[in-house]
Amino acid sequence: MLAYLDPPFFTGRLHEKLTRRRDASGKVLRARSPAFDDRWLDLPSYLESLRDRLSILRDLLCREGCVVVHVDPRTSHYVKVLCDEVFGENAFASEIVWRYRRWPSKTPNFQRMHDVLLRYVKDPDATPRFVQLFEPLAASTRSTWGSGRQRAIVGDDGRRTRSSTTEEPSPGAPLGDVWDIGIIAPVARERTGYPTQKPEALLERLILACTHPRDLVLDPYAGSATTLAVAARLGRRALGIDESPVAIQVGENRLRALGHDPMRDRCIPAG
Repeated sequence: MLAYLDPPFFTGRLHEKLTRRRDASGKVLRARSPAFDDRWLDLPSYLESLRDRLSILRDLLCREGCVVVHVDPRTSHYVKVLCDEVFGENAFASEIVWRYRRWPSKTPNFQRMHDVLLRYVKDPDATPRFVQLFEPLAASTRSTWGSGRQRAIVGDDGRRTRSSTTEEPSPGAPLGDVWDIGIIAPVARERTGYPTQKPEALLERLILACTHPRDLVLDPYAGSATTLAVAARLGRRALGIDESPVAIQVGENRLRALGHDPMRDRCIPAG
């Protein structure tokens, strides 16, 4: 089981859904409606809300399962300490940096171009559900060794003395913890208009790495239902929860467009 959380980022704003439509003359009309409220009394109240959900998820996970919490650099260090308390320091598995490009802003600082995904396992003593993914070989590696699988030659002392390649094609380099994945383009078909929507490519990589077919994927901040849509496409079972009626409607419409029956597997707003 994989639990993926993309909670509010403690922005202090009311986020709105953008809806576009054309009138009879073909003019594009834009309308905004409240989607979710990310205004909090203070940071401790935000973290306490997140702690409640993490504590429940910890009890729901199977021994081999994991949780991934998606936050931004402003709160990632607080959430890391929180997760250490809930799951235990030994349960920390990895920090994934999602690097992307977007329009620059005017600021006397380095441009923020990444989010942080914190992965924790349920039981550090259990073999976690993990599937090794690969990324293309570096150009320097291909120029030196070609596209064959590399093999280490070791000496009598067990130390690597040299490398060679075989005729077997290399699957690539084991996937690292910095992921270059673009944000959703304004005209992308997957865009729903729901604020803070994450790209399907990001969730696809997570689900492929952390689950097997027919495993359960849980998203307690379902939002635009990206997690549910990708999980269904990859042959995983999925459960989404969201307290926003706008999110529920967006998710149902999205799943219906993909050929799923949201009335049969109805999402009920939380709260």
